[in-house]
Amino acid sequence: MPEREIVREGAGDTGSGHLVRRARTAAGVSLRELARSIGVSAGTLSAIENDKTPLTVGRLDRIAAELGISTVDILAPRLPSAADATGTPTARSAGDGQTWRTFEPLPLDPVLDAAISAFLQTGYHGATMRSIAANAGMSVAGVYHYYPSKQDLLVALFDLGMSELLWRIPAARDDGVTVVERFANMVEALALFHAYRGDLAFIGASEMRSFDEPNRSRVASQRTDIQRMFDEEVAAAVRAGEFATRCPHQAARAVATMCTSLPQWFRPGGPISQQQIAVEYAQFAVDIMRGHTTRAVVAQASSGECRLQ
Repeated sequence: MPEREIVREGAGDTGSGHLVRRARTAAGVSLRELARSIGVSAGTLSAIENDKTPLTVGRLDRIAAELGISTVDILAPRLPSAADATGTPTARSAGDGQTWRTFEPLPLDPVLDAAISAFLQTGYHGATMRSIAANAGMSVAGVYHYYPSKQDLLVALFDLGMSELLWRIPAARDDGVTVVERFANMVEALALFHAYRGDLAFIGASEMRSFDEPNRSRVASQRTDIQRMFDEEVAAAVRAGEFATRCPHQAARAVATMCTSLPQWFRPGGPISQQQIAVEYAQFAVDIMRGHTTRAVVAQASSGECRLQ
C-alpha cells in the first residue's frame, strides 16, 4: 500500500515542508546531513521542504526520528492554541514562576481537547479521527494536517502529561531539606498531578496497550524513569535510617500506584480538595515507608474523614 501523504493546506512558508525545515534548522542539522540520514537526495529533501514533493507519513516519521523529536513536535506548532492568544506558558516549561504545587489550566489546542473527550468517552480504539474532528469543529483533512494519525494524538497527550511530571517531581524533591521531606514532596507532587490532571493521567495509564512501537518502548522507559526517582529516594531514606520498610522497591511501587489510581475516583469539587488529598497521601506514604502500616490511615478511613468522592 502506498504511503499516505500528509495533508497540506498551503505551500512555501505555510505548508508542512516549512515545518520540516524549521525543525531541522532548530536541531542544527544541515539539509544534506538529514537527507543522507533518511536515505534521500539533498534535492528531494529540498523539494519536500519547499512543498514541491509530497511529505508522506513514512518520511515524516524518519525525519522526526533522525532529529530526535516526535512527529507532533514538527506539525503541532501549526495549530494555534490558547497559549498563543494569551501568552500562557505551556506545561513543558517549569512555568516562569509556576511552582510544583501550582496547576494552571492546560493551553490545549482544539484537536487535543477533542481527543481527550473522545478517548475518555469511547476509549482510544473506539474513537475515530472523524469523531475527533467533529468535536473540534474542524474538517477531517484539517485534523490530519496537524496530526497525521490517531496514534500521534495519543502520543501528544502522553508527552503533555509526562513533560509536567518530569519537572514537577524533581522540583518537589529539591524543595525538601531532609530525605523524608524530599520523598513526601515527591509523593505530594505525583498525587497533585493525578488529582488536577486526572483526564490526562487516566488516558496515559489506561491506554498503555494502545501505543505502537517505538512509542510503547519510549513511554514505558519514561514511566520507569519516574519510578526510579522514587526508588532512589526511598533507598536513600533507608540508608539514613529514616525508613524501615522491609521491601523498599515494592513499597515505592505501591505508593506510586496509590497516587496513579486517583483519577479512578477523585472528582474536583468534592469534600476533599486536590491539595488536601495530596498532603494526606504524602503522609500515608511516609507512614508506609516507616513500617507503620498505618493505624492512623485505617482510623481516618473508617471514620469517613477521607471518604471517596
